[in-house]
Amino acid sequence: MTNPYQWIEKSLLTIHQVNWYRSVTTIDSLPGAEISINGQKLINFASNDYLGLAGDKRLIKASIEATQKYGTGSTGSRLLSGHRDLHQTLEKAIANLKQTEDALIFSSGYLANLGTITALVGQKDLILGDNYNHSSLKNGAKLSGATYLEYGHNNIADLHNKLQENRQKYRRCLMVSDSVFSMDGDLCPLPDLISLAESFECMLLIDEAHATGVMGKTGAGCREYFDCDGENLIQMGTLSKALGSLGGYVAGSGKLIDFLRNRAATWIYTTGLSPADTAAALTAIDIIKEEPQRRENLWHNVTFLREKTAQFNLISSNSAILCVGLANAETALNLAKTLKKEGIFAPAIRPPTVPTSRLRFSVMATHTLNHLQQLITILEKNLIT
Repeated sequence: MTNPYQWIEKSLLTIHQVNWYRSVTTIDSLPGAEISINGQKLINFASNDYLGLAGDKRLIKASIEATQKYGTGSTGSRLLSGHRDLHQTLEKAIANLKQTEDALIFSSGYLANLGTITALVGQKDLILGDNYNHSSLKNGAKLSGATYLEYGHNNIADLHNKLQENRQKYRRCLMVSDSVFSMDGDLCPLPDLISLAESFECMLLIDEAHATGVMGKTGAGCREYFDCDGENLIQMGTLSKALGSLGGYVAGSGKLIDFLRNRAATWIYTTGLSPADTAAALTAIDIIKEEPQRRENLWHNVTFLREKTAQFNLISSNSAILCVGLANAETALNLAKTLKKEGIFAPAIRPPTVPTSRLRFSVMATHTLNHLQQLITILEKNLIT
């Protein structure tokens, strides 16, 4: 008899041959601008902890206190036994930050996108998404059963043409886009997306995972950064990046959130966010409001590093994500290994995650000038011939 799992070994071999194989790296220290891997001290440029809050003592204290009061888990769906007052307090804090009527927290950002998209549209509907969108947006679109069309990255003309050709054929239409694209660091043209959504009577969902806490005067995200009217905007994001915790959220109108409580399967049928994660995220939002200097430090570091690395093959970015484009996956892997030997942690990003290989550097508010200068010196030594 033929082994029905035999294909897996062959598939793994192919993944190895094209340098696409992935494995985990164990970090054995608190998160931060400096970390330890197998006893080696490294400057960390691989983290999404943009404001340096994941290891903050105040978040840790809040998590411990919430665990002592409520236990380690929420024990069930929020609609059954899993709801705590902390959940609602956090949702109000998110809505206040995002300047929306209400918000709903999910157990992860991925679940927030899957649940929201599949609740809003179905087989009679149309979804249009940027072809550089995060996997959660793409998979949510596919799972919804709606017709799913991709437009060229940030290509408003292509999006307009697809809307003009297809919108009238469908009952509802949902446009979806990252606001900060996680593997390039560039921004979506949000004002243009809002204008098209209004013109063609479409819903618009933006993924603020890498914008929340980072973009805009108060860290509210790209709606604030672009100074757009967000009344009809669906804003999704995570609690696991600048907020230093775990989970996801959707913010929008009161009616939208009420609808999702009744129709978003990934919220209804999932255990509520743990008390520890909820309390940590709530504390992080308070810190973001009380300590704007964290965001100021972050943008000072981003500006400095961007100016000093302009000589390299930088992919255009307007965020805290800076990428150096490289010829192929092997080159990216080798450069990442070299940087690690010299004290810099910045893993290679390769296909199929991205169309072209690169090193991706995430800047943190807690990086010092010395950290940044060490990275620049090592890049100059290895990239300038």
